[in-house]
This record gives sequence, C-alpha cells and structure tokens, in this order.
Amino acid sequence: MELFVLVLLALIALFVVVALSRAVRIIPQARAGIVERFGKYKETLEPGLNFVVPFIDRVRYLIDMREQVVSFPPAQVITEDNLTVSIDTVIYFQVNDPIAATYEISNYISAVEQLTMTTLRNIVGGMDLEETLTSRERINTGLSTVLDEATGRWGIKVKRVEIKGIDPPPSITDSMEKQMRADRDKRAAILTAEGSRQSAILTAEGNKQSAILNAEGDREAAILRAQADREAQILRAQGEGQAIQTVFQAIHDGRPDQSLLAYQYLQMMPKIAEGDANKVWIVPSEIGKALEGLGSTMNSLRGIPDDVDGPRVRVPTEGVPGLAGAETGDVAGLRDAEASVAAAIEEARAASSEAPAAAVDGAGAADGGVAPHPEA
Repeated sequence: MELFVLVLLALIALFVVVALSRAVRIIPQARAGIVERFGKYKETLEPGLNFVVPFIDRVRYLIDMREQVVSFPPAQVITEDNLTVSIDTVIYFQVNDPIAATYEISNYISAVEQLTMTTLRNIVGGMDLEETLTSRERINTGLSTVLDEATGRWGIKVKRVEIKGIDPPPSITDSMEKQMRADRDKRAAILTAEGSRQSAILTAEGNKQSAILNAEGDREAAILRAQADREAQILRAQGEGQAIQTVFQAIHDGRPDQSLLAYQYLQMMPKIAEGDANKVWIVPSEIGKALEGLGSTMNSLRGIPDDVDGPRVRVPTEGVPGLAGAETGDVAGLRDAEASVAAAIEEARAASSEAPAAAVDGAGAADGGVAPHPEA
C-alpha cells in the first residue's frame, strides 16, 4: 500500500512539473508567439515571460518581427528588343502583422520571391537593353510599389528592393566591350586634340603678348628718345638765345659806334649769302655812311693822319677784329685794308643807289619774302 502511494505521489509530482513546464513560455525579443487553443487562434504572446494553459493551449509559431533581407537567385528576363538578361535582386521587408503572416499566406518568403520575379519581368519587358542597363532606379521604384501593395494583406511591409546585377548575354557583352573601347579611344583622341589646340592657343597668346610687350617697349624707347632730342634742342635753343642775349647785352653795354656795326654787318653778309634757302636781302642806304665811318676808323687806327710825315709808331690793335697784330709801320698792310674798305664802300653805294638787290627764286618771289635787317 505504501508503495502504491509513493508511486502515485511521484506521478502527481511529475505531472505538475510537466504542466508547469508547458504552462510557462518565454518569448525572445523581436519575436511574436501565436497561441492556438484546440487548433484555433487564441492570442499573440509578447516578448518576455508568458503563461498558457498546459495541454490545451499551444504556441504554434514564433514570428520574427525584425527586418529581413532576402536575396533571390538571378532571374532570366527578356527585354523589349528580345534580349535575355540575367537580373539578380535583393529585397528588404519586415513582418508587421504576425497573425496575417501566419494565416493569410503559407510561406510568405516564397510568395515574395515569386511576386518579385513576375513584377520584374513585367517592368523589364517594356524596356530595351540600353534602358534596362541605365534605369536601375526606375526598376527599383517599380518593384517596391508593386510588392508593397501586394504584400500588405500578408502582414508584410516591403522596405526596399535593389538590383544587384544585370548581366546581358556574352555576345552582347563582347559587343559592348568593343563599343566601350572605341568610345574610350575616341575620347582619348578628342582629349589629345583638345590639349594640342589649347597648347597652340596658349603658345600663340604668349607670342602675341611678347610681341605686344616688345612693341610697347620700342614705342616707349622711341618716345623717350624723341623727348630727349626735344629737350636737347630746347636746351640748345635756350643756350643760343642766352648767348645771343649775352652778346647783345655786351654790345649794348659797350655802346658800339657805327663803324663796329658796319664791320659786323660785313662779316655776316657772306653767311647770309651762303644759305641754302632762297632769301631776299636788302642793302640799306645807310651802309655807305657806316662804311665811310669804318674808313675813318681805319685812319684813326694808324695813329697819324695821311698828310703828316714823321716817325712811325705802333698802335694797339688787339681789340679790333681783323686787325689784330697789324702795325702802323706796315704801310702796305694798311694800304691794302684801306683799299678793301674803299671797295666795300663803293659796292655799298652802288647797291644803295640801285633797286634793292634780291636773290629770289620762284617760291620766294611769289611770297615776296624779305630778310630782316641786321640792325633790327
């Protein structure tokens, strides 16, 4: 009897332990437990410690509520221009309704895969190869829109769809490589030609700037030389003017008599006649009187009158131009000077008695130009 009681107690204890173990359920984080009672949905268990009725309630599924990433095998898709391309896709989705994901679809991952392939064929079938290769964003957007609408009733939210790769046929790949190689060669040739053109332009610009700078330098040098010549001429003219003013002042301060002026006039007459330009010059009628005064001066330079006999003495003549070094004892020299002066007097008288002598060319006669009087 006691043995029977012990066995019964052991069975009861075992039942209690089993019941407790089946009654307590621990749900991990980011999971959801679907509880069924007699095969019918009863409740959804949240993460943490949960209790169910043992032997009556059963936790059938644990649904992963995290965002999942599923990469599907490459799909063979025909483009609009009848070329077969291989497209590899990856989908990011999340279960937001564990009840719908459990009872609305048997295998939501397989359903998403098949729906993705079907939608991809529909989208790519309306594009040619070139558009397919360059319109990944358009394909991704189309897939996300269609999948999100279709999987909403399954309790699934499609977050994002990405195209991992689009592989055209090998023959098309070879043709594309050749085309890309030709395009690269063309761009290289264009860049080389553009570089040569830019180099030529820069060289020409440099030569032009150099020529401009050289021309500006030559111009500045010519301007400086012209300014230097002008300043030299101005200084020379100022010097000559000052010299003339000094001579005039010296003559004015020395109060020259008529004989000195006549002698200066005789010295200037050959220079006036030697000029290259055609001039008109007039001999004044008073020159005879001036030359007569010069003759008297010559007699006074002798120191004695013509009708006086006696010893000859030296007369200082250093101050008289043309007579420096002459001596009163040199009668022949004085006679020659007197003869020259007398001849000059006669020529002056003849010139003053006639019409004004003029050396006039065609242009001078037409203009009626007259040389200024020396005494002026």
